[in-house]
Amino acid sequence: MHPDFQRLMTEAARLTRAGELRRATASIRAALGKGAAPAATPTAAEDDCVVIDVEARRVEPEPPIQKPASAPASVPGGQFIAGSHTDVNGAHEYKLFVPPVWRGQALPLVVMLHGCTQNPDDFAAGTGMNDAAREHGVFVLYPAQTQRANASRCWNWFKHNHQQRDRGEPALLAAMTRDVMARYGIDPQRVYVAGLSAGGAMAAILGDAYPDLFAAVGVHSGLPAGAATDLPSALAAMKSGASTPPKNTAVPTLVFHGDADATVHPTNGERAIDARAGGVTPESTRARSDNGREYTRRRYRAEDGRVVAEHWTIHGAGHAWSGGSARGSYTDARGPDATEEMLRFFREHTLPTAR
Repeated sequence: MHPDFQRLMTEAARLTRAGELRRATASIRAALGKGAAPAATPTAAEDDCVVIDVEARRVEPEPPIQKPASAPASVPGGQFIAGSHTDVNGAHEYKLFVPPVWRGQALPLVVMLHGCTQNPDDFAAGTGMNDAAREHGVFVLYPAQTQRANASRCWNWFKHNHQQRDRGEPALLAAMTRDVMARYGIDPQRVYVAGLSAGGAMAAILGDAYPDLFAAVGVHSGLPAGAATDLPSALAAMKSGASTPPKNTAVPTLVFHGDADATVHPTNGERAIDARAGGVTPESTRARSDNGREYTRRRYRAEDGRVVAEHWTIHGAGHAWSGGSARGSYTDARGPDATEEMLRFFREHTLPTAR
């Protein structure tokens, strides 16, 4: 990695906003130690903007995760435990929240995919998902991206070899999910996936690739499946919205996106909804959260009356988890509670028994 990582990533963000995608790509490659930095040009005042997901900042070493010898038979008080899934590429770490009500019965599972520079502990703290899952009796799986796979710990949603069933990171995450399901007897009709930014984009890909595994998807400040196939197209999609039509999906989808998001253009949230409910006229309501932010909620119904998609536009919010806690990074405490709304939406959807 280049010693001037933060400066180069900040410069890449400025070049992206200016539409100079080729030079932005060169700056990113230089930051990651894969090329020379682009020639200097007159710049506006530097800021702490983002490129692939969240703030360009120094990536801290990943703390060691202590793994349990095996899954506990029962967990009276609930636990947040470390584990790993092993495949042909080696061991992949995760954290798992086991709700206190579990005594071996089949409970739901939510897979939570963190954003760049984050890790499972940070993401759990910021979203408050474990607290909500404790109340509702839900397992929560937090896969951990590594710096080996991506220097900023981003899920590689923008690479073509990580966008299909049984390939790359979708295959890894699906296999990890099935491993946890088997260990803990998870209800196979109630498995869900959600994520923030790069994690939200990967959640959309997983829903598209594995509609037989995930009963519903939550995309927070992310992009639709197929939004990009390489770094230049990813930068363009983040700046102005995906240019390619969204891939149609049958999986119920909930989207949260701030309309002041300067990292991932809010149009991407619209595209993610179009993938599930394109052409359907929504029911629209505008309200104010208890914490102060106004929002617009649009609900899309199928012909039988079922709500198959929801889009929450958080007015004035940037690139952050709505209603989140300052205990974690990239959160906006003033917005409506995305965590509770996702769990509510997930409870409304299950896979059919016969699959």
